Amino acid sequence: MLKGKTIAITRSKDDSSEFIDLVIKNNARPISLPTIELVSKGEKIVDEFLDSVKQYNPDYSVFMSSKAVALLFDTAKKVSKFEKLQLAVANTIVIAVGPKTKIALEKEGIKPAYMPNIYSSVGVGELFTKLHAVGKKVIVPRSGASTPFLKELLNKIGIDVKEIHLYDVCAFRDTTQWNEFRELFSQNKVDGIVFTSASSVRAFFEIMSKDYDDDSLLSNLDKLSIVSIGPFTADELKKFKIKNTVAHVHTVQGAFDAVKNIFSAA
Repeated sequence: MLKGKTIAITRSKDDSSEFIDLVIKNNARPISLPTIELVSKGEKIVDEFLDSVKQYNPDYSVFMSSKAVALLFDTAKKVSKFEKLQLAVANTIVIAVGPKTKIALEKEGIKPAYMPNIYSSVGVGELFTKLHAVGKKVIVPRSGASTPFLKELLNKIGIDVKEIHLYDVCAFRDTTQWNEFRELFSQNKVDGIVFTSASSVRAFFEIMSKDYDDDSLLSNLDKLSIVSIGPFTADELKKFKIKNTVAHVHTVQGAFDAVKNIFSAA
């Protein structure tokens, strides 16, 4: 199935260890492509979150990524406000978007009350519908690059939402780590790419456009099996006219299974 194939993922080595293990176990070659860097909005994010909780008095807090959890709590530790933050979050009903985010919260002493069946904004919306949370207030600490989809979805079902932007994202600057991929890509020796976020799609094209014109880049990508981890990533790929398969389960394992299915059917 995957034996001898070369599969890239738009994450750093540290963030793609699960994917690397899965690819190696299937006798294939993984390549990690760090596409984005987080640019924190600084120490003020802790006070902004704490002040918002105090003034807004949310019923729920929703964490949409393990990165948001780590950044918020690590910053709180630096400014000696960890216990205040922990208490503020624990006084809300906590929702984790997926297993990694749940684990990240538990490491900080926070036990999420709920996790949706579908690990995405759509899943969070479905969960809130089941919770009959009309009229409730929700705080969401997340990336400034996030789409307004979640907020709009929850507003439609009668929930008030306050988003706190903890960080922005930019294209990964040290692209020397892309040298192996560039070389294999130019030789048509890359078989597939897994895109893990809409931001990573935009950053991928920003980085690769330095070496390729649009037509040759699209032509090369058209020969590969492209998998998107979820619908927002797929929509972003469509903007660049890239055909892709959306993972049924929006996780790294789900994306890997989608890659495996493509090559099994070939």
